[in-house]
Amino acid sequence: MTKGILIAGTHSGVGKTTISMGIMAALKHRQLKVQPYKVGPDYIDPSHHTAICGRPSRNLDTYIMGTDGVGQTVARTAADADIVVVEGVMGLFDGIDSTEIASSAHIAKTLNLPVILVINVHGMSRSTAALLKGYSEFDPEVKVAGVILNQVGSPRHAELVKNSLPGDIPIVGMIPRRKDIEVPSRHLGLYMAHEKDYNTEEMAVFIEENVDLDAVIELAEPISVPETRRIQRSEADLRIGVARDPAFCFYYQDMFDAFRDYGAEVEFFSPMAGELPDVDGIYLGGGYPELYAEVLEKSETTRKLKGLAADDLPIYAECGGLLYLCGTYEVDNRIYKLADVVPANTRMTNRLKALGYTEARPLDKNFSSHNIRGHEFHYSITECDRDAKFAYEMLRGKGIQDGFDGLIEHNTLAGYMHSHPATFPVEKFVEKCRKYRRK
Repeated sequence: MTKGILIAGTHSGVGKTTISMGIMAALKHRQLKVQPYKVGPDYIDPSHHTAICGRPSRNLDTYIMGTDGVGQTVARTAADADIVVVEGVMGLFDGIDSTEIASSAHIAKTLNLPVILVINVHGMSRSTAALLKGYSEFDPEVKVAGVILNQVGSPRHAELVKNSLPGDIPIVGMIPRRKDIEVPSRHLGLYMAHEKDYNTEEMAVFIEENVDLDAVIELAEPISVPETRRIQRSEADLRIGVARDPAFCFYYQDMFDAFRDYGAEVEFFSPMAGELPDVDGIYLGGGYPELYAEVLEKSETTRKLKGLAADDLPIYAECGGLLYLCGTYEVDNRIYKLADVVPANTRMTNRLKALGYTEARPLDKNFSSHNIRGHEFHYSITECDRDAKFAYEMLRGKGIQDGFDGLIEHNTLAGYMHSHPATFPVEKFVEKCRKYRRK
């Protein structure tokens, strides 16, 4: 099996994303096939991985996917890679509800991955040794195989830190402070990959100068994954349109694969450009509709969706997609008229309204016979009509209103919860699209 490493941090903000991207770029620059992954429910970091490596980055999440689901994803997507690089999330041991579940450490244990720990040494020297000792000994099943020191202030600072560390864990990199390498951020995280011009040559050179890439490759170990269970793909007999442009850009690659597994072609289109292909179902993901509300209000796509929904075209929408399907959308004290498919209006706020993992119990067993897990992250408030119908009762998370999520109107389902094919009933959605096609 392919060898791999996991790059983790002591906490958020230590620079693991920039360093992970740089290592991916340097390995790719050496003509290696790099398969990237991201721990946790993140759409933004994987977009950067994909742009750098030229291969779709996948999410690995033991809460949403389970340990078997994580193993299956890696087994299915990493076999032809030369090396796997997994970017961690938050601090190495930070999981859900003070457990290890969904943590970088849990992924490392699940896949038998050695960890390279990124430590931001700004403002400390010998204390780095205490920090490293704690992280390396906290869980004996997690192998901290190497360390990268970030934000090193000077050669003297580097020497002080280096001399304080024990010799049993090698230092494989010392990264000086450099602001122009970092990716800028905003309210939902970093900017997406399509919003940044990449100089992968510069990133690769910077890492080669400050990281012992040969040592990183040497630390990689064979990944432990289960035997792959492959779905026998049906011959495609329908098409699902997926909105993909700057307003709608939050997607799991695994969802597209699942559509294809059940016999659907995936056709991307841009609501911002007024596109709406002849399809048998529509998937509207999350993104930044608040930044493009005026463009979306004028879009031909927006005007056509209400009629298609009334004709029972299956539509599934998440978060930003939910907002797009509302009647009105208030952003910065201006009200925009949007698709008006679901009986609700929405408005952006300047405060975070929901963030975290979710679990939903379907109110209709015909939709799903099991609970659905996902996550939510938004700054908006959506107010529904009194007769609004919901698809889920939230066992974890806030949802749209009073602990319910997933507005239902005609054959449309729109909610705040971002879902993953590990628990979302993809096969049933595709079958709805197939029935619509046969009408």
